[in-house]
Amino acid sequence: MHILVANDDGYLAPGLSALVEVCREFGHVDVVAPEQNASGTSNALTLQRPLSLHTASSGFHHVNGTPSDCVHVALTGLLDRRPDLVVSGINNGANLGEDTIYSGTVAAAMEAYLFGVPAIAFSLARHGWEHLDQAAMVARQMLAQVLSRPLGAPFLLNVNVPARADAASRPWRVSRLGRRHASEPVIRQCSPRGDPIYWIGAVGEVREAGEGTDFHAVAQGEISITPLQVDLTDHAALPSWSARLQDRGA
Repeated sequence: MHILVANDDGYLAPGLSALVEVCREFGHVDVVAPEQNASGTSNALTLQRPLSLHTASSGFHHVNGTPSDCVHVALTGLLDRRPDLVVSGINNGANLGEDTIYSGTVAAAMEAYLFGVPAIAFSLARHGWEHLDQAAMVARQMLAQVLSRPLGAPFLLNVNVPARADAASRPWRVSRLGRRHASEPVIRQCSPRGDPIYWIGAVGEVREAGEGTDFHAVAQGEISITPLQVDLTDHAALPSWSARLQDRGA
């Protein structure tokens, strides 16, 4: 088994080291992670400058780019052979609902999925690394379960582990993405030179967190597992838009 590990918190993040130790129990591991924290970079690729890759004393490769850059470089030029699985995380904080759109952790896994490689993103559902050992145990359990049979067609899983001392013994819940309200407004300040600067506001409060959602599962102390896809097409709206625009039909 050949596993590629990436993240968005950077190559020095405790969550990355914990996940690498778990993955090494299942086979050969390569690590390619951002040089610096790249949270919230989503699926961005760096196209306006070249990327540099270095190797730390730990053996971890680090790239001065985004999580997607890391996986892209690994799959298209760095690694001698294609990995069987790509694992991303363990993220410092939850990736629930619309978080998955912005998440660099999920994006790293998604980049692998786009290349036809099965991928799993792991997140610890509270900032601060509390109970990281439990999240690592959950990752070990899930990898053992997933790798107990042939991987088959590529898949993309988003896993959120509640930050609690008994997380590894809590139930697993296959769930759908919940929804948040819109983000809080930007925070306007002035630079030392008097120029206006803006901080992106906090994420919105939870709007849809009923039973069956990832928000609900984590709130109940369960491990949330959400299968994701890349197709953003609103299939249900195709007929209505075809009718609405029929005067300009082909």
